Amino acid sequence: MLRRSRTYSGPVTDHFDGKRFYDPDGAPPKSLSEVLRWQFDRNGKRARWPKWAPSPHADTPPHKVHGQAARLSFIGHASWLVQTGGLNILIDPVWSERVSPFSFAGPRRHNDPGIAFEALPHIDVVLVSHGHYDHLDLRTLSRLTARFAPRVVTPLGNDLTMTAADAKIRAEAYDWHDRVALNDEVAVTLVPTRHWTARGVFDRNKALWASFVLETPRGKFYIVCDSGYGTGKHFRRVAELHAPIRLAILPIGAYEPRWFMRDQHMNPEEAVQALQDCGAETALAHHHGTFQLTDQAIDAPVHALHAALDSAGIPRDRFGTLKPGQVVEV
Repeated sequence: MLRRSRTYSGPVTDHFDGKRFYDPDGAPPKSLSEVLRWQFDRNGKRARWPKWAPSPHADTPPHKVHGQAARLSFIGHASWLVQTGGLNILIDPVWSERVSPFSFAGPRRHNDPGIAFEALPHIDVVLVSHGHYDHLDLRTLSRLTARFAPRVVTPLGNDLTMTAADAKIRAEAYDWHDRVALNDEVAVTLVPTRHWTARGVFDRNKALWASFVLETPRGKFYIVCDSGYGTGKHFRRVAELHAPIRLAILPIGAYEPRWFMRDQHMNPEEAVQALQDCGAETALAHHHGTFQLTDQAIDAPVHALHAALDSAGIPRDRFGTLKPGQVVEV
C-alpha cells in the first residue's frame, strides 16, 4: 500500500539543504522525461529473464556465532544475514514477493529467499540503507518487528517512513559518519554513497541514503547496498577513514542502459575498481539475480564480473558470487 509519510526536518548541512538531501560528489536522480525515454526506448533491448530461477541452496543458520568468527548468508538481491559477535544482523531484508508499492504489480522475485523466514534465528539488528522498495520493505520489517522486535538502524528520514507504516518498528535514524554501537563487540558507521532515494513521485531525496562499515571481531565489513561509481571518491574515502577493510559487499547488477543507470548503479567493471579503491582484502557480489530492475540478462552481471577481474589481473576468488542460500564464513 502506497503511503504518504512524514518528512524529515533538521538543520542545513553540507548534504541537506533544509528540504532535500544531496550528495556533493554525486548526481541528481534522473528526471521524469528521462525515465519515460528509457521506458519507451527499451522495447527489444530488455533481456528476458526466466520466469523462475531457483537456487539449489537453502540455509538454516545457527542460533548465534560467537568469538572471532563471522558467518554471512546470502538471502538474495541486497539482503544478507550477518552473524558475528553474538549478534544476528539483517541487511536490507526483503522477503516480499514484489519490490513495489503494490502487491499486484512491480518487479517480482525470480527465486526464493536463501533463508525461509521461519528458519531465521532471533534477529537483533536490522540495517536499512535507503528507501527504495528493493531495500526498504515495510512488509518484511513489520514481520520482523512482530516476531523479534529488533533495532532498525537507518539513515535520516527513513525512520519516519517505517513508523508511519508500523509504529512498533524500533527505527533509529542517523546521519553520515555517525557510529552506532550494537553491542560491546560490534558497531556500525553510516558512510556516504553515490545514490538517491524515494518512495513516490514527490518525495525524492527527502530521506538520506548510506552504506555501512560494520566493525566485527573478524575485522571491518564495508557493505554497499546501492551505489554508482562516479569518480570513486566515496570508495577511496572509506579506505582513508576506515582501513583496513576485511570484506567488501559490492553491488554488480541493475546497470543497463548505462546512460540511465551509471549515476546510481555500478556495472561489474566499476565494482572491480571500487574493490581496488576501498582496499578490501576480499569482496562478495550482490544486487543481482533475484529482481529484474533493469535491462541486462539474469546471468550477465556474473559473467561481466569474471571478465572484469580477469582483465584487472585479480583472482576470481577474491570477488566471489553466491546464489541465495549460500554461506561464507570469514
